[in-house]
This record gives sequence, C-alpha cells and structure tokens, in this order.
Amino acid sequence: MVKIVGNIKPEDDYTHPLGPEENFNDSVYFNFFDREKERGGFIRMGNRANEGYAEMTVIVYNADGSVFFNYKKPDIDNNDAWDAGGARIDVVRAGEEIRTSYDGSALYMVDPRDMKEPGKAFKSNPFRNIRLDLTHTGVGPMYGHVGEEGDGNDFARAHYEQHMKVAGTLAVEGEEELSISGHGLRDHSWGPRYWQSARSYRWITGNFGDDLGLAMRVSADGSGGVFHKGDELVRIKDVKLDTEYEEGTSFHKRLTADVTLENGDSHRIEGLVKGFMPLRNRRSEQITYIGEGMTEYTLDGERIGYGLSEYLNQPGDDI
Repeated sequence: MVKIVGNIKPEDDYTHPLGPEENFNDSVYFNFFDREKERGGFIRMGNRANEGYAEMTVIVYNADGSVFFNYKKPDIDNNDAWDAGGARIDVVRAGEEIRTSYDGSALYMVDPRDMKEPGKAFKSNPFRNIRLDLTHTGVGPMYGHVGEEGDGNDFARAHYEQHMKVAGTLAVEGEEELSISGHGLRDHSWGPRYWQSARSYRWITGNFGDDLGLAMRVSADGSGGVFHKGDELVRIKDVKLDTEYEEGTSFHKRLTADVTLENGDSHRIEGLVKGFMPLRNRRSEQITYIGEGMTEYTLDGERIGYGLSEYLNQPGDDI
C-alpha cells in the first residue's frame, strides 16, 4: 500500500465536486523522462467546468532539441473526468497507478523558442499526429495537503505530488513506434486557480531512479520541498539557487542548487537544460511567463537524473 504524507487520501486521485468559484480548477499533471533516449515531456489537464472549458497541454521533448507541442481549450460542462482535446487520464489503482494518453495533432518545432510568439509559431511550423500512451506507477509516498475553503489560496488550495516510474509508447506519424521507460513526477490540484495569483517561482523536479527523487520550489516567499529516499520523505530546509540564462533572455539553461535538508544532510544539484519551451498564460491584460526545461541533473557530482525545471515569472515580480 502506498505511503501517504499529509491529509490527502488515495481517493483524491479522482475528480472532485465542483466548487462555487467561477475559476474552480481540477488539474492533473504528469511529467516523464527516458534518460537513455533523452526524451521526455508532460501532459497536463485542468478542468474549468464553471468556465466551460478545460486546459490541455502536451509537450514531448526530442533528443535533438526539437519538440512536439499542443495546447487546447476544449469545451466541457462537468468535472466527471479528464477526457478532452485528445487527452485522457485514467485512474487504474488510486494512489498507485495512473494511465495517461494523448492521440491527436501536435505542432512540430525544430526551435521551440518560436513559441515566444504563439500566433506566429502556430502558423509557421507543421503539425504531425502523435500518440502517447503511458502508465505511471508510484515509487514514493504521496505527499501534500488539502486546505480550507475561504483560506485565500487562489492557486493550489488542495495539492499533492508523487514520484513515479513510467513506461509506455510514443508513436509519431511516419516513424516507428518508440518505447518509453523512465521516471517522472505527478501532481494533482483542485480549488480556485488563477495563474496570475502565484508569485514568481522556480519549480525543480527530478528522479535518479526508483529510490531517489526531488521536488523543490524557490520563490520570493522562501524555499522548500522534499527529497524522496526510498519510502521516506526528507524535507528541504533551505535552497541556494544560482541560474544561468540564455543571453538577453529569461530562458534558463543551467542551474546549481545547494540544498540543506532538515536532517542535516546537504546536496548539490547541477542542472543542464536539454530542451526548452517558453509558454505563457494570459488572463485579461495580465500575462504569466512560464519556461519549461527538460533538465539533466547531476547530484553531488556523481548520480545522473532527469526531470523538469519550471521557471514562472510574473512581470515586475522579482525573485
């Protein structure tokens, strides 16, 4: 049976009753990375049934730096399932095994930085059909919290994460089907959400095998997170993060994090971004910029892992 840290339960893997908030969001996110093939990506689905649509994002990073990408806002009128826009999420065993799939078109970009101008990117790059079918199996505890209604949290009132082992297939139009075998992290959030309500942050996740993973967050409000070591979680007490950016941009390309754990241990994580995708979220006149990097990590100069480094920036909000 899966170990649980916090006031969540395996049944929270399913969708939740709609809240009264117009911006009620029930979202699931699964990243995956095959270290041997240097490929990875993520699927995210956020149901916003009170607003009449879902948010669906799929990214597949290729070893040569190119990406497959799509973002859709399919119409929905309920929160009964995550099944829209060609993506589907199925709970096989609550708390332990989830299946994710996407079957549809994706924008193929040799240079993902084209997405700096989404309108131009969608017009100037070709679409190809892809089919992604993955099974995510828990290798660490579920950890997170469920907050109280009216607590003022408009980003992640209820939220949990879990490190996963991932296996499945990726089929690209005109190419031989490719097997995927690796690791990743999943999260699930529900409650009111505006992307613009979050402070700028750096969210860094990675896996080094079944027995070891990390998830940490650095923001102007402080830092925290966990190391997953076997069946145990060790909380992060402090993170000193240094980032190198592509010249003249906010696109991160390298990072070094010196991490102190609550048990007194310390680690150095060095990250090299192998694939990068600039995204943004617009609501009215507010724009949130989100840099998504498939990242190779070196832990304490020895152990190699893969994961995602997400840098979210709100204009005028320094970190």
